[in-house]
Amino acid sequence: MQISEIKFDSNGLIPAIVQDVKSNQVLMMAYMNQESLQLTLEKKETVFWSRSRNELWHKGATSGNIQKVIEIKIDCDADTLLILVEPAGPACHMGKQSCFYRNL
Repeated sequence: MQISEIKFDSNGLIPAIVQDVKSNQVLMMAYMNQESLQLTLEKKETVFWSRSRNELWHKGATSGNIQKVIEIKIDCDADTLLILVEPAGPACHMGKQSCFYRNL
């Protein structure tokens, strides 16, 4: 599949679920635009689009908790990404391994 076949939403974004390739733990969910996806493919590290800051966000650029990309999968509707990574530290800005550490 090519980037041109991906169904970005009306804001030019696609949800990206990040999963630890070794443990299968879901680490986080963020959004990508075409530029951040292209940078992710080039760097082999996750780069997202920050909706709150309206800018590119290279995961781990300041914390050192980068996510080395092993594989990127796309769902059957071509509107959600699953990114398998080797994390270099916690994914959550709260210092937790996963952003999904709370129960509802």
